[in-house]
Amino acid sequence: MNNTSDTGKYPLLSKIETPRDLKRLPVTELIPLSGELRDYIIETVTQTGGHLAPSLGAVDLTIALHYVFDTPQDKLVWDVGHQAYGHKILTGRKEAIKTIRQYGGLSGFCKRSESKYDVFGAGHASTSISAALGIAVARDLKRENYRVVAIIGDGSFTGGLAYEAMNNTYGHVNGQFLVILNDNKMSISRNVGALANYLTRIVTSPGYLNFKNQVWNSLALLPRGTSTLRKLGRKILESLKNFLAPGVVFEEFGFRYFGPIDGHNIPRLIKTLNNIKDLPYPVLLHVITQKGKGLLSAETDPTKYHGISPSIKNTAADSVPGRPFLKAFSKIALEIGDKFPEAVFITAAMAEGTGLIEFAHHFPTRYFDVGIAEGHAVTFAGGLAANGLRPVVAIYSTFLQRAYDHIIHDIALQNLPVVFVLDRGGLVGEDGPTHHGAFDLSYLSSVPNMIIAAPRDGDELRNLLFTAISQNKQPFAIRYPKDNCYRFDEDGVAALLPIGKWEVLNKGEDVAIISVGVMTEEALKARSILEQKGISPTVVHARFVKPFDENLLLQLVKEHRLIFTIEENSIRGGFGANVSRFLLDNNWTKPICSLAIPDQFIEHGERRLLLTKIGLTAEGIAQTIINRINS
Repeated sequence: MNNTSDTGKYPLLSKIETPRDLKRLPVTELIPLSGELRDYIIETVTQTGGHLAPSLGAVDLTIALHYVFDTPQDKLVWDVGHQAYGHKILTGRKEAIKTIRQYGGLSGFCKRSESKYDVFGAGHASTSISAALGIAVARDLKRENYRVVAIIGDGSFTGGLAYEAMNNTYGHVNGQFLVILNDNKMSISRNVGALANYLTRIVTSPGYLNFKNQVWNSLALLPRGTSTLRKLGRKILESLKNFLAPGVVFEEFGFRYFGPIDGHNIPRLIKTLNNIKDLPYPVLLHVITQKGKGLLSAETDPTKYHGISPSIKNTAADSVPGRPFLKAFSKIALEIGDKFPEAVFITAAMAEGTGLIEFAHHFPTRYFDVGIAEGHAVTFAGGLAANGLRPVVAIYSTFLQRAYDHIIHDIALQNLPVVFVLDRGGLVGEDGPTHHGAFDLSYLSSVPNMIIAAPRDGDELRNLLFTAISQNKQPFAIRYPKDNCYRFDEDGVAALLPIGKWEVLNKGEDVAIISVGVMTEEALKARSILEQKGISPTVVHARFVKPFDENLLLQLVKEHRLIFTIEENSIRGGFGANVSRFLLDNNWTKPICSLAIPDQFIEHGERRLLLTKIGLTAEGIAQTIINRINS
């Protein structure tokens, strides 16, 4: 890729190192700059991989925000951060963007330790208004003077946290506070059209604001005996507001609403932002954008281009061959739909990510996408289960954390047979610490009544899902990684598994290796390495994490001098910790060595590379066992 200092390719972008440089450009040059910025994002992300369509859609808004506001003194709080690649480029990370999502490179999301322009870290949705509100209140309490802006997408607005924050804005902010709703639904853009832009020009002008305030003040000054007239005047203004602008709901939360406005018209954005940036009360600006703007294929299919893989991959570091777990789950979901008419599937804005698109097409009345509302998804599933249906809740491991209270209070406490399917269990790779599913075995193991299982391949995933659906006694969680599965028979037939039982795959004499999920494949490869060193290990596949096979565990302790547990989960409170606790409670003092994700947040990078770094590959496992034996 050419360096951005190549003024022939990026003549305007090559001049921008900080937003201060951006402000030196006349407004007329910002439009061609937006084209260069889009081209640079496309050129970079198609090489590195990353979130393409969201960042392309937000380019014009990003330029306008940094042009109008005095960042980093003024605070921009981005929701999620997957739309902030342009923000990174304009704030001193133009060359570093070529390392985005790579090990040791830039994060794919906003990260406080990465730049002073990243005011608040993110990766999960719906957090921006809450965080920005906290920043604004801190500003007011400390008597400081700067502006606070939250930028949130319409998808994130499906999360309840956004409304909780708006509900608490009233009475807590005593000055400027701006929320920008970045709405990329094309149907809204076509509906509002030129009329909405015309109305926005009027309602954001200082003259109109003064007129509106005068009308309200005049109504308030009317004599008490003319209350009917006052009410009528208020109703007339409210009706006009309902007719002209679809923002009354926001005004009920205490926000002054403006919009919708074309989010790709940079001069209009700048004029509007300048008009409203210093209003001394909460304001919501509704901006319409097109996801994938500037790349026809991304505009046509923004879902496909939401996040893309790099065009050049290091094949030596690729994942295991085979079908992705989510594709196997997609096929198994159809099988369950056919065999179990009482089965329903629920996801939280992740139909594609969890593999439920085909199920939704085949069984539309039994499929529910609740938006970014994981807590509701879980409690909703509890209601379904309480009335005799068999809900399957498919949510990424990292996002299910947001519903922990619902899992305990609404499902486990009532012992409802909800099936949880946790995609992205373990290290997810380039999305990094906000998305690693490093804690599910820990946070679910502490919940009474919960069954927890992890398949080693796609065939076992089918067996576990059918086992979970067939039992009708308690909640059942199944987790698997963002990776390919070693085996999956498209025409396979499910076999029900005895709950809590493990499987001895190889019998040895010296050490016992007890592994969870896909780590079993690494354990088998480690066995081959160890045998070449004269060490004879037993390998056990612990497909059930809770309850686990206590009898087999006690037998393994009797027969081997060292026990090793392997899991792709935090070492704190996970499978190994629970095995150690059980043996201690049963007066066994034989050493247990747990190989797991260390007690720290793991940075982003290719999944296989991260596993190597923390010793959870066959080579790392074998070396740890050799070192322990030698010591």
